[in-house]
Amino acid sequence: MARVTFVDETTSGARSDGWGLEIAEERLTVRELIRRRVFQEVAEYNAATPEVFQGLVQPQDTERVLNGYALRTPRRIDPEAQCELALRAFAGNGFLVLVGDRQVVDPDQQVDLVLGTVVTFLTLVPLVGG
Repeated sequence: MARVTFVDETTSGARSDGWGLEIAEERLTVRELIRRRVFQEVAEYNAATPEVFQGLVQPQDTERVLNGYALRTPRRIDPEAQCELALRAFAGNGFLVLVGDRQVVDPDQQVDLVLGTVVTFLTLVPLVGG
């Protein structure tokens, strides 16, 4: 069993501390890594229902705020719909995925999950005035 650390970064230099997730498999596709990350985020949100959702991608019918996304009307978030949004964002270069220091572009590529694997989600921030 490996503990995978998920870290969020932006091209503007912001970086999260990261959080870990226990994964039993030694190899997974990037698609499955994204799915597990999103399902974990949604499960934590739905269990606590805070005012702001902090996740990889913006759920529908939300407003971007300083530390995440505020839901216009309180509700549970659908993990399947959120996963679809994340996979579409990945396909459309909304964020890059790096496993260790290697970028992975194919969602169906298998990656090795060894002890201490860090998966970085690099969100692309548009340049201002550019």
